[in-house]
Amino acid sequence: MNRSTRQRLFDRFGPIVIGLIVLPTIGVVGYLWIEGWSFLDALFMTVITLSTVGYGEVRSLSTGGRIFTMGLIVSGGILAAYALTQLAQLLFSGEWRRHWEHQKRHRMMAELSNHVIVCGYGRVGRNVVEELKSEGLPFVVVDLSLENVARVQEAGALAIVGDAAHDAILREAGIDRARGLVAAAKSDAENVFIVLTARSLRADLSIVARADIEESEPKLLRAGANRVILPYHIAGRRLVTMLVRPDVADFLDEVSHASGMELVLEQIQIMVGSALAGQTLGDAQTRHQIDVTVLACKTADGLWNCHPRGATVVEPNTRLIALGTPEHLQKLARLARC
Repeated sequence: MNRSTRQRLFDRFGPIVIGLIVLPTIGVVGYLWIEGWSFLDALFMTVITLSTVGYGEVRSLSTGGRIFTMGLIVSGGILAAYALTQLAQLLFSGEWRRHWEHQKRHRMMAELSNHVIVCGYGRVGRNVVEELKSEGLPFVVVDLSLENVARVQEAGALAIVGDAAHDAILREAGIDRARGLVAAAKSDAENVFIVLTARSLRADLSIVARADIEESEPKLLRAGANRVILPYHIAGRRLVTMLVRPDVADFLDEVSHASGMELVLEQIQIMVGSALAGQTLGDAQTRHQIDVTVLACKTADGLWNCHPRGATVVEPNTRLIALGTPEHLQKLARLARC
């Protein structure tokens, strides 16, 4: 519960708590002083008076005692009415629901790991979120617009209002547990600051940034981005590919997004200590009965082999670009890990 919420609750219910302490104290002291009763009798009379039980007087009251009792009853009634009013306002205003939802999101954020932080929920950010949903990957959106954040939260996803270029906001988004970050703010300058901040917090974080102009690409790379995407360039290439080679474009789009086809295009990394490390592609497929087609290999040095053969040796940290059924690709991924 943050400080502002605690303050609002205290302003609303603090007087009620104080009244529940002060009124019984006044009642006991009043009966002790006016009627000269014992503490137990004074306490009993105070309790039945404030609770309006109507059990009856402990002893006969003097005129002063009756006036004091009437004042105590009126004061208790006012306190009860005030308490009911505040409770009704809390329930009907939806404040309790907003507080519960805030606490729920806070718990979900604390449990979030291996997720993607999407900085910016504009046209590019919205499409990134949709793709992450289709891939089944957890994510959290960071945006300056309260309206955008509310839209994300209404869809059942996690979102934070704030500037992603600030350390505190990225830490709140769980950057220490994230698998990657997408810088998709409105301007290239904002994305440069976001990348700089993220890289300073996590040296090993995978960062992909968008850029509107070519001149921003080297700046984003120097700031720490692993990849820089120029949406207009990609759109141009995509349009030409659809025009010249539409079937090839459709096929690659389908298999790369695992959109219900029997064949899927996947990237798999061979880990150190994997059962496949040191084997040739041919031996690995025969020995483990993996029916996939390896289209390309990328070594740990970053070199591409676009024509892998059966005799190609699979070294640790090699990345395979493989085409096959989801079942065989999952089997290959398991062998690649151990």
